[in-house]
Amino acid sequence: MRAYLASPIALTYTVTLALPLALLSANAVAADRAAARAATSAAVALRHDEGREADAAASRTALSKPGPELGVESGAESGSGSTQSLPLAAFGSADRLPGTAPGMGLARQDVQPFSLLGVVWDDADAELQGTVEVRTRAAGTRDWSGWQSLRTHNQEHGADLGTAERTAARVHGATAPLWVGRSDGVEVRVRQTERPDTAGPSHEPLPQGLRLDLVDPGDEPVRQGQAGPPAEGISAASIPAESIPASVSSAPTSAVSVSAASVSAAFAKPYVGPRPRIVTRGGWGADESLRERRFGYSGTVTAAFIHHSATGNNYTCRESASVLRGIYRYHVRSAGWRDFGYNFAVDKCGTIYEGRAGGVEKPVLGAHTLGFNRNTVGIAVLGTYNGTQPPAAATTAVAKLTAWKLGLHGINPRGKVTLTSAGSGKYKKGTRVGLHAIAGHRDGVNTDCPGSRLHAKLGTARNKAAQYQGR
Repeated sequence: MRAYLASPIALTYTVTLALPLALLSANAVAADRAAARAATSAAVALRHDEGREADAAASRTALSKPGPELGVESGAESGSGSTQSLPLAAFGSADRLPGTAPGMGLARQDVQPFSLLGVVWDDADAELQGTVEVRTRAAGTRDWSGWQSLRTHNQEHGADLGTAERTAARVHGATAPLWVGRSDGVEVRVRQTERPDTAGPSHEPLPQGLRLDLVDPGDEPVRQGQAGPPAEGISAASIPAESIPASVSSAPTSAVSVSAASVSAAFAKPYVGPRPRIVTRGGWGADESLRERRFGYSGTVTAAFIHHSATGNNYTCRESASVLRGIYRYHVRSAGWRDFGYNFAVDKCGTIYEGRAGGVEKPVLGAHTLGFNRNTVGIAVLGTYNGTQPPAAATTAVAKLTAWKLGLHGINPRGKVTLTSAGSGKYKKGTRVGLHAIAGHRDGVNTDCPGSRLHAKLGTARNKAAQYQGR
C-alpha cells in the first residue's frame, strides 16, 4: 500500500512563466540554469493543488431524497455538480415487448436536470451480459431522443486487479458513461443476453443492484467574477527550477509569462517533443474534494494507451469541460475510483486536458487499461469513434502529447516496448506482451476501444510524434 500511494508534500504558489520564443544555445542554457538555481526561490513559487481530502463514505450516505425512488448526492460546494441514483425494476408483463428478452428498466419519467448518465451495479467483477439502451428528453422541451446504446463491458477501464483502488469496498461495476446534454427526462431498458446453452436458464442473469446514475456536471469555473472557457496553460509546478533562465528568474513575477514551446526548447533533452498546452484540472473545474487526497505513482512511463471515452459525439468544444466534470464525478462517485481514470483527455478540437491528479509531468498511476496501468499513460479522446472519424485536430494533439510525455522517459513513439500484464481477460497475470509504444486500448485488453476509426489513425500519430521529437 505504501508503494502504491505517495503523500502530497508541500503547498507553494502558482505563477505563469514565459520564455523568449527563440531557441537558447547550449552554453546559454547552462549559464542560465546555474543562475536560476540561486534566483528561483525568490522569483518563482510553484504550486500544485493537492485538493481537499474526500470522505466518500460519508458523502455517499448523505443523500437528500426528493422522491421515494430518487436520491440526489450533491457536490461539496454550490455549483460543483450532483448525482441522482434511480434503481431499476424488472419489466412487468405490460412493459415487455413481444419477442424480446426479459430484463429491467425505468419507465419514462421526469427527473432533475442532468447531462451525463450511466448504469451502475454492486459487484465490480460482475459483467452485465446484455444490452443497455436509454432515451432522454432535452431540458425544458417535449423533445425525446431516439434510443441510444451504452457500452456495457467497461471492466477493461479501471484499476488493476488486486490493487487497493480495485479492491476498495466503494468500487462498483458500471457501463461507460454517455453524454446526452442538458436533460430532464429519461427512460431506460436493460435486456438480458440469451445463453448459447439452453439446457439451463435461457438468459444470462443481470448483476445485482442495477441503478441509473444521472450526473449534473455543475457550473463552469468562474474566474475573476466571470464565467468563461477553461484557462489553458502549463502547470508551473511541473517546470524544473533549473530550467528557468536567469533572464526570467530575475524578472518581476507580475511580468512573467511564457509559451509551452519555449519552456520545452529551453531544457529539451534529445528527442523530447515540445511541451503542448494543457488545460489544468482547475481550468476545467475539477472539484478536488471528490478525489482521494493522496496520489499514486509508477516508476516511469514506457508506453501510452489511447482510448475513446465512448461518451458519444454529441458535444461541442465549449462543453468539453462539462463533459470532463461529468466523467470525473461518474468515475469517482458512481464507479468508486480514486480519481478521474485517464491521465489526460483530448477533445474534438484538439485541446489537451490534465486528467488524474498528481502532476502532468510525473508517472501518475491511472485506472484506464486493465492489467497495464503501471508504467503507462492513458489518453482518452472525448467521443465515440467506431463509425465516426476522429478529427485531425484530436489525433494531432495525441501526437504532440505523446511526443512530449514519452520523450521525457526516452521512449521512441515509433518503437515497441515489452509490458508485463497484471491480469486481464486477454493476458494472464505475468504475461510479457510486446506492444507499440503508442498502443490502442484494444491492443492490451479485449475491448473495441478506442474505436476502429481512431485505432486506424495510431500509425499516423506514431509518425507525427516521432517527428515532433526530432527523429
